[in-house]
Amino acid sequence: MLDLPRLERLKLTRYPFSQRFYGRLLQVNYEALPGVDLSLENAELIPKNPVIFAMNHTDRYNYFPFQYTLWRSFNRFTATWVKGKYYENALLAMFMEGMLQLPTVSRGYLITKDFQAVMGRTPTDQEYATLRTAVDERAVGGEGRLPDPPEISEMLLRKARNPFGVAFDPAAPGGADYADYVCSLFRQMMARFVALNREATDIGLDLLVFPQGTRSTRLLPAHLGIAQMALHLRLPIVPIGCNGSDRVYPGASPFAKQGKIVYRAGAAITYEELAPFHIREAYAPFSAEAERDHAGAFRGVAEIVTERINPLLDAEYQREKVVKVDPNAMRSADRFV
Repeated sequence: MLDLPRLERLKLTRYPFSQRFYGRLLQVNYEALPGVDLSLENAELIPKNPVIFAMNHTDRYNYFPFQYTLWRSFNRFTATWVKGKYYENALLAMFMEGMLQLPTVSRGYLITKDFQAVMGRTPTDQEYATLRTAVDERAVGGEGRLPDPPEISEMLLRKARNPFGVAFDPAAPGGADYADYVCSLFRQMMARFVALNREATDIGLDLLVFPQGTRSTRLLPAHLGIAQMALHLRLPIVPIGCNGSDRVYPGASPFAKQGKIVYRAGAAITYEELAPFHIREAYAPFSAEAERDHAGAFRGVAEIVTERINPLLDAEYQREKVVKVDPNAMRSADRFV
């Protein structure tokens, strides 16, 4: 399971051996067996200094050919945002760590994984929604009243534990309650995530982000995370449209089928261009307070990112005019399992 100690020991290097080693394997796949036609259009628009690449996410592996192209053509390497749940398998976590995959977490992820560690099962939708409501309210300084047993198990609320590298002991003098524990855990883990992003760009790595979050053939609206990081680090965002990767990688196999993938780069969205959304005071990216106080700025940047990716896509990948959202999806723990 992803925990704070793993985040703290992640090491970044300017020319990661694992990416170069795996790139050699991809070279055989792309150039010979069975062969993949790769192209990166408008590459001259990419600034020479580190950037945040913002790309649509059509399949499991559409970042592989892009990273390969950056390495072979420009000797550039990336640190990529991934979901924390991909660090749960020990072997996969080792691969992710070596490939400089930076894991993000959410309060929902922490609620779900802590619940599983204590109770040995996934929370029901009702349990998850109840806990999430209390934690979210507490995160912005509200009361965030915790339910009494048996609505939520007393063991979950009272048992001392340390599954993420941050101790929880509500019986200790001055000990935090469950909601404060989750909020503190999230703050510490995401502070380390932000620090890793700064460290990556400081040593010359680019960041690679799928702002839509989940995989979809059609482009989905960008979430707010990329906006928070871009404004915080004052980095340019380079929109990238990925076309054809879903046919080369149609399933779970990392071995590419024969085909053609076209990446198109758009003009960089500079920090100066985002002047209407600049935040003058210091803020902690991904904190509930920042998302409450600066939601308009983050939303404005996210909308620009989506608008800039869309014309770089072939018609079959462009966003639909009406996006259907499941109102119950965000109140379930299933997406963290």
